[in-house]
Parts: sequence; C-alpha cells; structure tokens
Amino acid sequence: MDNAFQIIEQRLFDGIDVAMDIDDDAIMDRIQEEICIYARDHPLDVDERIKLQKELFYSLRKYDVLSELLEDEDITEIMINGFNHIFIEKRGKVIETEWQFSSQEKLDDVIQQIVGANNQVINETTPIVDTRLKDGSRVNIVLPPIAIDGSVMSIRRFSKEPITLAKLIELNSIDESIKTFLGQLIKARYNIFISGGTGSGKTTFLNALTEYVPRDERVITIEDAAELQIIGISNLVRLESRRENIEGDLEVTIRDLVRSSLRMRPDRIIVGECRGAEAIEVLQACNTGHDGSLSTGHANSSVDMISRLETMVLQGMDIPIMAIRKQIASAIDVFIHLGRLPSGERKLLEISEVVGFEGEDIKLSKLYEFDYESKGNDSRWLKRNDLQNTDKLLRIQG
Repeated sequence: MDNAFQIIEQRLFDGIDVAMDIDDDAIMDRIQEEICIYARDHPLDVDERIKLQKELFYSLRKYDVLSELLEDEDITEIMINGFNHIFIEKRGKVIETEWQFSSQEKLDDVIQQIVGANNQVINETTPIVDTRLKDGSRVNIVLPPIAIDGSVMSIRRFSKEPITLAKLIELNSIDESIKTFLGQLIKARYNIFISGGTGSGKTTFLNALTEYVPRDERVITIEDAAELQIIGISNLVRLESRRENIEGDLEVTIRDLVRSSLRMRPDRIIVGECRGAEAIEVLQACNTGHDGSLSTGHANSSVDMISRLETMVLQGMDIPIMAIRKQIASAIDVFIHLGRLPSGERKLLEISEVVGFEGEDIKLSKLYEFDYESKGNDSRWLKRNDLQNTDKLLRIQG
C-alpha cells in the first residue's frame, strides 16, 4: 500500500496542477482513474482502494495524515514531534500513533497551508506562531532551529457542539448544585476568574458559563487565537490579537484590544486568557462598571492565581504590591480552579470568594471543594461556606 500510494501520488502530481482552481470532485475523479490504472497490474481489494483514495485526497487537498486524525472527534489533542512522531490525547490518555508524514517537507507544506489560511507567516525569522484551524482548533507551531528535532505542531481541539454546564454534569466535572450556583453568579454579574493547569479545561468551562449570560447583553470577547464558542448572543463582538509582521510593525496586543473594547459600550468583557501585562486592563475594566467580566489564567490553585496576577501586572506597570492586591480584591469576586486527575478526568476543584484582606494578603473563602476521598454516588463536592457578598444576587432576586 505504501508503494502504491507513492506511485499514484507522483503520477497525480505530474499530471495535474494542484494549485489550480480545480474542485474536489474533479480531484477525486482523477484519483479514482489513477487507482484503476494502477490496479490493472497490481490487484487491490475494495477496502484497499477506499483507503488509498482517502489518503491520496488528503495528501493533495487537505492536511495529509493530519486530516484523518482531525476527523476523530474523540481526539482532543494532536502533538506532532517532527514528521515521523505523532502523539494524540484520546479520552484523557496520551498515546503514540503509527501515523507519520511521508517526509519533513510534507509536514512543512501542511504547516505553511495552515498558517497561510490565516494570513500569517512562519519561517526561520519568525519560527513560532499561534494560529487556528477553520473548525476553531488552537494550533501552536515551532520551526527549526528552535525546534531541534524537526518542526513541532500542537493542536488543541474543541467539541463541534459547545459544551454546556449540563454536559459537564454528565461528565462528572461538576454537580447540579454547582451548576445552579454558577448560573446565579453569571446572571448576577459577578466577576469570575478561572484558573487551572494546561489541559484542565479552562476554555471549555468558560464557554459553558456563557450559556447563562442574558441574551440582550452586548458581549466582547478578546483572545490570542479565537476559540471561544459563544452562541445565542446576537450582540457579540469577537476580537483577536495580531502578531507583529516581518518588519516588526502592526502588532495588536491583548492589552490594546482590552483598552479598545472599553470604548465599545460592552456589558461584559471576556478575555480568553490573561498571560501578561494585559491583566492591568482586565482588572481596571472590572473596576470601572463592567461587572460580569470573565477571564482565565494558568495556575496551580486560586491562591497561586492571585500571585500570578500580581506578577502579570508588574510586567506592565511598576506600582506597589499592595496597590495591585487592592485592585485584584476589588475587581474579582470569585475564583474557580480546575484540575485534571491522574485518570485524565477534568474536574472543578475549588470555588473561592474574595472576601477582603487578612493582614497584607487577599483573603479567600472556599465555597465548594472537590473531595478526593469520596467514592460513593453522592456529590464529591463539599460545600465549605456560603457566599458573603450577596449584594449582586439580591439585585437579581428582587
């Protein structure tokens, strides 16, 4: 089969210009013709023909072996470490596949195809790019010589159907009482910050929370690479940052977009992820009448997220640490921390309310906490405390 693929692929490349505006049906017809010619001297059964036809079409018109992996909805992460080492995450487990590109050149062709589709450039001068596929999957690419063993591509995939809080209950990531509580917080316009490690489900959880945003509100989303799947909001503005060009110009940062969004009359601002100095603008937005704002960040716990926010602010502004802490304490109402268990399951681990200061540190009150020891059918989330700041809840309750 490998030999058949190479022979027919070369004949197709010699016989047609795949860069021309030829529709997929015409390409498929040519592939079938060449398979029939090859089969006259090299018999192929039906399954072999179908497999060969698909692989050839992917090679000519799509993302080669990557296309078949993208068709499997159970795969949540694709990790390409050079052309001949492809790993996937499937149902929470990372495994090495037998798939590989025919050559480093073929992988580089696919990379240029993905990057070019979003009007971006990747080369030795700009060897790192964050981009996305048409289906919203997030893509990170690193080229040699930065990537020592060949081009590296990581693809984070998202469900075609936005995951709701009800679906998170089915997945046992939260329980019914937490769903109800979070719905109240969103409707009451609490400012919420979601933290967690890589792959803990922060973006998915943020998407799920937006189902409770009232449909008549104006929502602005700000991201490095657009991946949020907010549905049901007609007055929705989606903004995406832009890296500088080859000349080092025309960069538009998350920080720029947050500042600009404040002039767009938003009811809520959703920043996909805080990574740096844009944390200043996010906190200021929450402190200047834009209640109900949401964002995420990488951290090991809610307490750790506070420390990371302090560091982010200091990246863009040299101000006393206590002034930063006061900004955080007044801007963010609730921290939600997510995690991933050794089994691969993603869980909500903690919901904490910001209740003020204890000495010079921000004081958190745990509202819910995941119970690692519980093995029964009852809820595995322990309710620790009641919400203390109920002013916003009282506003929507009457």
